[in-house]
Amino acid sequence: MSSEPDRLPILRLLPPDSDLRRGGDVALSTVTRLIASGMAASKAELSAATGLSRTTITGVVDRLLRAGVLKREGTMPHAGRGRPAESLAIDPAAGTILLFDCGARSTRLAVVDLAQRVLAERTIELNVDTGPTATLEILVGQMHELLAESQANQRRRCVVIGLPARVDYQAGVPVRPPIMPGWDGFRVIEPLRAEFDCHVILENDANLRALGESRALAPDQSPLMAVKIGTGVGAGLVTETGVIHHGSAGASGEMGHMRLRSAPPAVCRCGSVACLEAVASVPALLRRYVELSEPGGPTPTTAFELADLIRSGDPTATMAIRESATYLGEAIANMVNIFNPARVVISGIATSASDDLLAGLRSMVYERARPLATRNLQVAFSVLGERAGVAGAVVLGIEYLLSPVALSRPTYG
Repeated sequence: MSSEPDRLPILRLLPPDSDLRRGGDVALSTVTRLIASGMAASKAELSAATGLSRTTITGVVDRLLRAGVLKREGTMPHAGRGRPAESLAIDPAAGTILLFDCGARSTRLAVVDLAQRVLAERTIELNVDTGPTATLEILVGQMHELLAESQANQRRRCVVIGLPARVDYQAGVPVRPPIMPGWDGFRVIEPLRAEFDCHVILENDANLRALGESRALAPDQSPLMAVKIGTGVGAGLVTETGVIHHGSAGASGEMGHMRLRSAPPAVCRCGSVACLEAVASVPALLRRYVELSEPGGPTPTTAFELADLIRSGDPTATMAIRESATYLGEAIANMVNIFNPARVVISGIATSASDDLLAGLRSMVYERARPLATRNLQVAFSVLGERAGVAGAVVLGIEYLLSPVALSRPTYG
């Protein structure tokens, strides 16, 4: 747990999806996002980045200063003659994001301000199969403790929650998640909105990881596919323009239930056989370890225990992870042929414990995927690790709080 302000890597924010020539709240949003991303810090830089006149930029900046969204931070470095330019920054107290990055067995919670500083953060062990009501009750209690610890400003809030489930984005509900009994159709947003009195965003956990990863990297690393290997196997897809690809029904990236020709006929929790999840998820790896090990050897029961064995060079764990790499490589190669990403990112506590999995699946991807799709493809571990979902949630939260809709409300002047 951390209570000291801790910075994430500076995450890129996209301009609002509106015509800047409309001015008004679109201009407010564009200016704040440029400053929040570190892409501009003075009126001259804002004018150059947006194409708006210095007079227009001055009016926008003055309004944002009066509303407490921006603050002055001294002057820019200046080597020539004339008055140095005034440096502008987002006022961290202008808004707060409350985020829940939920996995099947643990959840990371954090309170983050608009300067992308993590004010408080903790990870708790929590099985989502206890059901939505009990799970949300625990998460809400934990978040109130974090808010008290962080002493976060209460002016503006946005809640972002990621779940290991596909989401119906129109209804705002998880859809038939195999590892989350009782959650199908549950209205997650409503109790959180009532509790925290703010806008709530529901997203798939793999999508959050993909978004966070893509915004921490250079734009040329997208399209990006982020593969999360845990209790299930899921993929998040981010387009070349830097937004999540949800698909028409929110079902994109459902690679965990892709049937593999190379896999044994293991029965998956979805009822099918030879699914990727049935042979490459953490539960599958734990089962395979027991099958391969000698009697009397270690019997890992969690991803953390398996990761420790992998790091120590345990030969049985190494064998299991190399088998898993073959299955993951086949599935990822299929996805690469279809989605053609610039980068594939792998994350997961157990599978990131050594380079064996990465080396094996890289080999399989380059062998199975089409040459044109792999010509410039990067396959790597996550640069953000287990914080990738936090980063994605921060991006969604800040982009909402700095959106034309949110900035037009009376609290912002």
